[in-house]
Amino acid sequence: MKLYDYLPSGNSYKVRLMLSYLGVNYDHVLLDIHKGETQSADYKSKNPAGQIPLLELSDGRLLAESNAILFFLAEGTPYWPMNSFDQAKVLQWMFFEQYKHEPSIAVARFIRMYAMDDRAGELDILMPKGAAALQVMENHLADHHWFVGSGPTIADIALYAYTHVAGDGGFNLADYPNILAWLDRFSDHPKHMLITDLPA
Repeated sequence: MKLYDYLPSGNSYKVRLMLSYLGVNYDHVLLDIHKGETQSADYKSKNPAGQIPLLELSDGRLLAESNAILFFLAEGTPYWPMNSFDQAKVLQWMFFEQYKHEPSIAVARFIRMYAMDDRAGELDILMPKGAAALQVMENHLADHHWFVGSGPTIADIALYAYTHVAGDGGFNLADYPNILAWLDRFSDHPKHMLITDLPA
């Protein structure tokens, strides 16, 4: 397999984490989104959306969208539950991540890291939305160790990616002790890697 990736991206990081946890070997192709490398004609012939991550299978099939890639990789592993209700709960949290969490927390992080001169005015709207998403997680984790079931699933992987770097976006994770405890539990994995780590 081949993963097209940009290291600081939380969406790409999800896939790198999953591949690491599963012990899957793959070719790693770094692209710089700031240099327009995902907008080239060659890359957009693979992913017309011009985004990362993109997984290219050994037979040439292509799969985009981080959470779709997580599902593909997780099926048949402990990271995807066996019963249909828990499967639906995993999807519930993954939809939450994409619709409530990522659009505020990840975007605030991007603005503070790369676009303060042009987009700082958006933070007044993004910060309360991000705090609300974190509070939903905090409340759930008050009496759950994981988002679904008795161990980590791809719901945890999806939510971990941008939550653990929420401080880059100006969110104070010290306000969310249950999230901090969950971050520690999640990262206590023998094959855990940092968001900026290259695959071994």
